[in-house]
Amino acid sequence: MKTFGEFDYVIVGGGTAGCVLANRLSADPDVSVLLLEAGGKDDWIWIHIPIGYLKCINNPRTDWCYKTEAEPGLNGRSIIYARGKVLGGCSSINGMLYLRGQARDYDEWAQITGDSRWNWDSVLPVFKRSEDYWGGADAMHGDKGEWRVEKQRLHWDILDRYTEAAKQAGIPFSGDYNRGDNFGIGHFEVNQKKGVRWNAAKAFLRPVQNRPNLKIVTGALIDKLVLEGKEARGVEFKLDGVPYQVTARIETLLTAGAIGSPIILQRSGIGPGALLQDRGVPLVHELAGVGGNLQDHLQLRMIFKVQGITTLNQRANSLWGKAMMGLEYALFRSGPLSMAPSQLGGFFHSSPEVATPDLEFHVQPLSLDKFGDPLHPFAAFTASVCNLRPTSRGSVHIRDRNPATAPRIAPNYLSTDNDRAVAARALRLTRHVVEQPAMAPYQPTEHLPGAQVKSDAELAKAAGDIGTTIFHPTCTCAMGRADDPAAVVDSELRVRGIGRLRVIDASVMPTITSGNTNAPTIMIAERGAELVRAARRSGALG
Repeated sequence: MKTFGEFDYVIVGGGTAGCVLANRLSADPDVSVLLLEAGGKDDWIWIHIPIGYLKCINNPRTDWCYKTEAEPGLNGRSIIYARGKVLGGCSSINGMLYLRGQARDYDEWAQITGDSRWNWDSVLPVFKRSEDYWGGADAMHGDKGEWRVEKQRLHWDILDRYTEAAKQAGIPFSGDYNRGDNFGIGHFEVNQKKGVRWNAAKAFLRPVQNRPNLKIVTGALIDKLVLEGKEARGVEFKLDGVPYQVTARIETLLTAGAIGSPIILQRSGIGPGALLQDRGVPLVHELAGVGGNLQDHLQLRMIFKVQGITTLNQRANSLWGKAMMGLEYALFRSGPLSMAPSQLGGFFHSSPEVATPDLEFHVQPLSLDKFGDPLHPFAAFTASVCNLRPTSRGSVHIRDRNPATAPRIAPNYLSTDNDRAVAARALRLTRHVVEQPAMAPYQPTEHLPGAQVKSDAELAKAAGDIGTTIFHPTCTCAMGRADDPAAVVDSELRVRGIGRLRVIDASVMPTITSGNTNAPTIMIAERGAELVRAARRSGALG
């Protein structure tokens, strides 16, 4: 095995969190930083044209192309489980939606961890630090950061009608989902710059890539951590098939995401002992929570046919329509090619007993059978709804010691009575909105799952038929108190029982946020960078 040298910090994963950390840590010229990314550079055109997510997801050039196990809650189906395999990680292939979640999410994190630095009042300034908000700075937004947030650059009449229907159903309009309480209906804001995707590599990595103390390596497939007793000293990886070992003088930082980080720990002998023994991995440190507690948002895609109003289905199925969409984007960086997967969103309560919204809607002026299929030949829109706070818990486990082997991903969707009940109520609420007078002129007809599905039991089964991930895996290396046997890291993101090792990505969330998860991941990375730098200054490396 060849040596790759020594660096003060080795960052494992060039996704959203890794890009932020590389920027913040290398800002100190006295330290050296190595960023290792298993995927390639973010230099493919379809990464940057917003509609290109259709070409990036489930494409081995940009996606790990994982699939779940056959899910009982999805009536035996296995579904794709996209994870970015490129600089910028999932921010290079995701839906570009900027959503922080709710204040209650972070107040709950503070309670779980016993650390007030994770409550809403404490993390809000961290969100603002990164943000470059289109509307300028105020009490809730920042405009001096790298993470650009803009309005979308297109308009659909069908979405306006759905907005009016939602208001008629008692849901107020919201002009900003990022002020701590996201109740309402409104348009999503996106991480774009003038109609082009703004990923973490552009925002945080590219401006600093020539710093002499920062080295960026792509195509580096991580095997495992280098451990000396109960301390991390670097990692082993392969580059162009050649095995290397690199030393981290101060700390090794795992930023490989909710799938990548736990499986690296498991291959290194850190995790549930019985699992590792079964997989032939020598146990170094028993840590039962590694790879457990997987939480994700399951979206239920309801489709409604309409008449007398234009949707993307008509435009995309016409040669003239395609030509005009291409021309509009080429000239103005606007129109359907600039669109995020969802333009209109909403946050609602599934029942009066729920204190804050527990449902998120993604409304799209299009329809298709499943991801990757062509749009339907008829006019239609999709109203997807997901349970923001599922009680089902899944897992991510290695199958063997080979880093090239895809892990076993079992989200365990709809495995609790509560989640099945919320799914049934969510589908009924979606129907209730569509039944409002604002939609009546367009004669909406339920295409999926179909008006014949009526009882709670039928609706719960239908949820399993139409449900699919909205790509928000989290919580597989969760933060927690010292007396929590399921906690993988402490509130400073240090791996329990292993020195000089932290996990800094979406896997450390103790509970999933009430919305999309990319913006919270940037906040976690910002807070993680603060903790790492403070530890270096104080000499407290764990």
